[in-house]
Amino acid sequence: MEILRGIAVSPGIAIAEAIVLDAEDYRIPQRTVAPEDVEQQVAILDRAFESSVDELGRQRDGWSSELGQETADIFNWHLGVLSTPQLRTQVTELIETNSFSAAYATSLAMRRFQRRFQKIDDPALAERVRDVRDIERRLLRHILGETREDLAHLSRPAVLVTHELTPSVAATLGSSKVMGVAIDVGGPASHTSILLRAMGIPSVVGVTDLSAHVSGGDLVIVDGVNDMVIIAPDAATLMQYRDQQKRYRQIREKLADLRDLPAESHDGVPFKLLANVEFPSEAAHCIEEGGDGIGLYRTEFLYLKDRGAPTEDQQYEAYREVIRAMDGRPVTIRTFDLGADKYTQEKSADREPNPMLGLRSIRYSLQQLDIFKIQLRAVLRAATEGEVRLMFPLIISLMEFRQAKMILHDAMEDLEDEGIPFNHDIEVGIMVETPAAAIQCRDFVREVGFVSIGTNDLVQYLLAVDRGNERVSQFYSSAHPAVLRIIHDVIKTCRKAGVSCSLCGEMAGQPLYTMLLAGLGLREFSMGPHDIPEVKKLLRMCKMKHMERVAKRALSFETERQVVNYLRAQTRKLLPDDPI
Repeated sequence: MEILRGIAVSPGIAIAEAIVLDAEDYRIPQRTVAPEDVEQQVAILDRAFESSVDELGRQRDGWSSELGQETADIFNWHLGVLSTPQLRTQVTELIETNSFSAAYATSLAMRRFQRRFQKIDDPALAERVRDVRDIERRLLRHILGETREDLAHLSRPAVLVTHELTPSVAATLGSSKVMGVAIDVGGPASHTSILLRAMGIPSVVGVTDLSAHVSGGDLVIVDGVNDMVIIAPDAATLMQYRDQQKRYRQIREKLADLRDLPAESHDGVPFKLLANVEFPSEAAHCIEEGGDGIGLYRTEFLYLKDRGAPTEDQQYEAYREVIRAMDGRPVTIRTFDLGADKYTQEKSADREPNPMLGLRSIRYSLQQLDIFKIQLRAVLRAATEGEVRLMFPLIISLMEFRQAKMILHDAMEDLEDEGIPFNHDIEVGIMVETPAAAIQCRDFVREVGFVSIGTNDLVQYLLAVDRGNERVSQFYSSAHPAVLRIIHDVIKTCRKAGVSCSLCGEMAGQPLYTMLLAGLGLREFSMGPHDIPEVKKLLRMCKMKHMERVAKRALSFETERQVVNYLRAQTRKLLPDDPI
């Protein structure tokens, strides 16, 4: 049994056999074979070694003439590993002794090989891990053929283990049999982590070198409560986690009783608990969890799903599906937040050196006016179906907001000229997710219809911490005193101006911050649908004066650790059995 620590980004416990995806998206389709098939697997292995050696020899000769001997030496090292009888013998013995498939035995042997290099202090030799991974991928390609993993068609439950997971791949997991996810890299507020949490898939990220420790078919536990991944658990640990899994499900089932109860404090102060969604199908989940509407519809995932820009009619149908599913409840549609780790960087031949500070979100929209106007037309058309608000992301200046509104008015004029019905009076607001917008909030509230605080990016930019980088994840904290004070200022400014203010970052769905945010004056929370019941439960247990005292005390602290310890102690008094 091996226990590795990471960062839990989606709560819950998953227990299943691992699927290990590498950069080429291969997975091991089976771990063992029937005894009579062992000889065939050895033959497959032999052909894979021979094909890999031939392929490498041709590549070496070709690159040597073009790029010189230094490049050829890289291929020579790969050839040396593959030509060593010892490696092939080790893999063959794994097949013959354990009836392992050729693919599984290869993966197991190569990952053991990787771990040998990871233990070496010499940085130059430690870098050979990448070469070993490349050799493994080459062998698996020849064993398994050119097929890539289609996670949507898994035949049985699995835990997905991978070095890295892009938002576009994560977006496909909701309808798959992936029960849990464990990733080598990543931070708690990356777009991938947000997606996994929204889908309710227990997940742990930032588990360094996990994918080198796990082979396809290994039994893995993802503990999304205690920040752990357990490989090959022993019988006692497995029994313990199955009991914990059962208790966690029982807690979720009890929360279902709150579905039709109002979101209000113990002394009757009303709140709106809204949902963040990525796909039209999630609207029903919002209602199932007792949500009051949709506070954030992340439309960029329409672009990620099919790897291209959707047409106006495709967007119109998607928006209309969500609006109709909400049956009169409010829906806030955010214009696409592309760029950074989503879509544009994946497709760009010339990637930006610092995409989080680059051409993303509203900046990208205002440079891609054709795509932007198509989206605005679709939103305006769909907005005739219900109560719809339009929100622009990552605004940093009034000029940017006015320019976006000008494009919106152009879209309205075009629809008017074409005689196409649309909502002439759609309410328009902004996301406050940059320090610039937060500091200048007093100016914005004179022009916007509403404000939504996006803490995921606000924390990132305020603290200068890349939200997707596990190496600095310890510095990324919504409990930082500077974050609390700036959120408080925005809420106060909006209330004074009579402008609606919500908070739609991941912070809104974490019970740790519920009393604090309510005490600061927030009345609209927008979160992953599965977070709604627990936040509602906590609000209904508290009186407003108590939550205001909690907020006042939290604002007085000087460090993030003091804030977290205080809020955790206060929350556990009310929810002693729930993971906080």
